[in-house]
Amino acid sequence: MACLRFAFAALIICILGCKQNKKSKATETQVKATVKVNTPIPLNTEKDTQEIQKLIRNLLLWAEGRKGVPDLLPFVVNRQDSTVTSFDLTKLKGVDDSLKTTGFFSNEFINNYNEIIRVLYRKMKDKEIAPFSTGEIPPFGFDTDADPWCDCQDVPYDNPNAYGLVDVHIIELNSESGKLYWTWGSLPKNVSADWKTITYKFNVKKEDGKWKISYLQGFDIKTA
Repeated sequence: MACLRFAFAALIICILGCKQNKKSKATETQVKATVKVNTPIPLNTEKDTQEIQKLIRNLLLWAEGRKGVPDLLPFVVNRQDSTVTSFDLTKLKGVDDSLKTTGFFSNEFINNYNEIIRVLYRKMKDKEIAPFSTGEIPPFGFDTDADPWCDCQDVPYDNPNAYGLVDVHIIELNSESGKLYWTWGSLPKNVSADWKTITYKFNVKKEDGKWKISYLQGFDIKTA
């Protein structure tokens, strides 16, 4: 009988020990998985710069092509006298969806765009911006006399497409975010010197493992 009790006790100890070992191994695996998920991918400056350059070029080509590009100024227009009296905030979701579909823009960029429209909406509501004719240049510096995607009205050359050849330059860049600017690339020798000095600042952020635009200098709001 004593032998039987001893054998039974040994069996219980063995079972408990096995369970503890299995639990310990599972915990170690979970810890390793957590570390792997939370560890940022190291910066490869050359590779990441190439990816960012491709991103900004594709964005500019998309904006220039106008296919799927949303109307950034959802005006409310008085049809009787063709004056802009406000902004239709219900249209913001449609613009947001169009921007998200491209895969170019971070949530930060989209939120910033929404805030621009809301600021303009409040200023018109508070009479800080007076109603204006649809045929006039709006009294604020956003998507008016210059294209906000490039802050330009023209390009240095038409063939090949200049938007697809802009060059990216790093100001700051780490594995999660960066500040950069682009210049017109492949400029002809006889081009005006002014084109060589033009720069356009933008920021990027890593979202879902991909570089996305988080800021464009053309989306700075300026009101008169």
